[in-house]
Amino acid sequence: MKPSHEHTSTHRTRGGVTVHRHAAPCEPDVLTQLVQDVEHRRGGVLSSGMEYPGRYDRWHLGYVDPCVEVSTRDRDVTVEALNERGRVLLPVLAQALTTVAPLHTSTEDRAALTVPEPDPGAFFTEEERSRRPSVFTAVRALIEAMSSPQDPNLGLYGAFGYDLAFQFEPVERHIARDPGDRDLVLHLPDAIVVRDRKRETCVRYTYEFTVPGEGTRAEASTEGLARHTGPTPPVRAAQVPAGPEPGSYARVVARAKERFRRGDLFEVVPGHRNYARCSSPARFYEMLRERNPAPYEFFFNLGAGEYLVGASPEMFVRVSGRPGEGQRVETCPISGTIRRGEDALGDAENIQELLSSDKEKSELTMCTDVDRNDKSRVCEPGSVRVIGRRQIEMYSRLIHTVDHIEGTLRRDFDALDAFLTHMWAVTVTGAPKTWAMRFIEQNESSPRRWYGGAVGALNFDGSMNTGLTLRTAHIRDGVASVRTGATLLYDSDPEAEERETLLKARALMETLALGEEADRDPAQAAPAQAVPEPAPAPAGEGMRVLLVDHEDSFVNTLADYVRRHGAEVTTVRYGLGPELLDRLDPDLVVLSPGPGLPSDFGMNELLDALAARELPVLGVCLGLQGMVEHAGGELRTLEEPVHGKPGQVRVSGGTLLSGLGEDERFPAARYHSTYTLPDLVKGYEVTAVLEGGAGEGPIVMGIEDPATGWSAVQFHPESILTAGVGEEIVARTLRSARRRGPTARFPTSGRV
Repeated sequence: MKPSHEHTSTHRTRGGVTVHRHAAPCEPDVLTQLVQDVEHRRGGVLSSGMEYPGRYDRWHLGYVDPCVEVSTRDRDVTVEALNERGRVLLPVLAQALTTVAPLHTSTEDRAALTVPEPDPGAFFTEEERSRRPSVFTAVRALIEAMSSPQDPNLGLYGAFGYDLAFQFEPVERHIARDPGDRDLVLHLPDAIVVRDRKRETCVRYTYEFTVPGEGTRAEASTEGLARHTGPTPPVRAAQVPAGPEPGSYARVVARAKERFRRGDLFEVVPGHRNYARCSSPARFYEMLRERNPAPYEFFFNLGAGEYLVGASPEMFVRVSGRPGEGQRVETCPISGTIRRGEDALGDAENIQELLSSDKEKSELTMCTDVDRNDKSRVCEPGSVRVIGRRQIEMYSRLIHTVDHIEGTLRRDFDALDAFLTHMWAVTVTGAPKTWAMRFIEQNESSPRRWYGGAVGALNFDGSMNTGLTLRTAHIRDGVASVRTGATLLYDSDPEAEERETLLKARALMETLALGEEADRDPAQAAPAQAVPEPAPAPAGEGMRVLLVDHEDSFVNTLADYVRRHGAEVTTVRYGLGPELLDRLDPDLVVLSPGPGLPSDFGMNELLDALAARELPVLGVCLGLQGMVEHAGGELRTLEEPVHGKPGQVRVSGGTLLSGLGEDERFPAARYHSTYTLPDLVKGYEVTAVLEGGAGEGPIVMGIEDPATGWSAVQFHPESILTAGVGEEIVARTLRSARRRGPTARFPTSGRV
């Protein structure tokens, strides 16, 4: 429980460091200011913009001016004191490093070593893979020196690069690397702001460290020393490289399919990069959180002019519980992607398509099988299980299927073992992992750097929370690099997979572009005197509409659709006399749907009265049936009624429905037992039919008579199943009624 008042506690780490922690409540606005500070000073902000019960937490924390930085290049490890406070801690950390290898650099500001390559003659079982000598051997020693179960927030925060995996997997390098690039950057903060959104608390934790003296060195303390480490290099403007050549990713997919055919790979996840300008990483982070909330949102200033900003949907590894007591290990692999719909109905249809796809199911199944294998290396026998299968997660542009897997860590392993045995996730590499990583190295055009690695915290209490670096921008010299990939299988379509990678990059690329709008040269903006075009008047502005209610349950929604376009609506039950028509003097009459048959409502008499007054009419469902009968047509009854089910409407002419949907087709809601066929319609042009129709021919879905301004639809434009076109049909009817002239030819009862 986070304190609601100031509180001080003291504990001692295994390395002998005495930690004094002071906790004080603060306002959440502190985190907003902290984001601005991180743009100019080393630090990090981590947040969760969405919650799925049991999977993700609504947490938000940040720090600035850490006292120590740990970084690696290949097998070289450097621990650097960033201020006077870091210099107090450095001797203890340097001593921990000496348990790994001799230091080749040891000053008051820096300790460095090179982790030796494993002895070629040494034998390691696969169960011991995570304990092979690597830079993580040094990281484990640092954590051991600072470990204590007393504090859940103190730890190492930062980023883990993709190339770290090469210390465990035999992958030959094919892509040139910059020798100055770092593979890992972790910060040890001595002040952390933690907002617990579930408990609605926000607390600032500050830490003072007292280090015991050894030999002639006296005890040292950080108390009273400044926390500020000074600004990092400012963001500079550099040339923005060109993006990937169109078709280049599709060619990689084609090469992967050959490897699938040979049996070398089951699945693989190659990627490519897009670029954009980014003059303010802090602004980009805040906009990304707003536009694309995700379980793992992060903003790191790694120093050396390097930033990471991301909104990752995928957990990498989370470890909770006390070390040595059966800690819980969790992952949430994501595989299976489809774009968001235009609305909730579109989302539902796309979710159904996603869940029905054998390819997408196979993708996630393979990922989960590999993930279960990773856990089985370090977890108690029988403890690895899938606790959530093909669960839906929805993001700003995409819908994913996600599995949730857990296991119980064996007591002789720790959180780093769990981290390393999953490195890197099958969802960013493929299966088998080593072969997939070799294919990626041979077919991608640039090193992955941070993409496909992880960000998060290695806590000194033995816990861990990390997310994959997906949907991430790596920013340097004012240029953001955004890498995206797709999970490829043998049945992948090359062009479709390339489109998926661009779709995944879209949220970040658009947010980057919006962020740069604020910095655009005013000379490039529109002239100050330019006046925007006025918005067009609503289609029904100033119009009076009479809605005739045939005891229908959808009439109010239909009225609402008309009112949305600015018209005044009067709804009257059927049976109204001609004198009411004269008194209301409507510009348009809408005949509602309803139960039964047109004759049950005396519709012929009403239509005669409307024809005599030359009033435009829109009929809906029962209204269409009444208009067909009134003009001498025939109606029939379906063998099975269709109520609340979608149908595909195919437009064949007219003006009311023309151009709606894709290729003159759109889905629409059907609620009817009565219908008509084109050959049975008299006096109207049949403008739309139902695809598939009935046994004797296509069912009429739309009719028009341009001379009279009478039109009708058999489907329900006001239903949620008539996605995206219902309001436009109403608007077109209003515009048509407004344009009508004073004279017209009208049908009479039983005559054309």
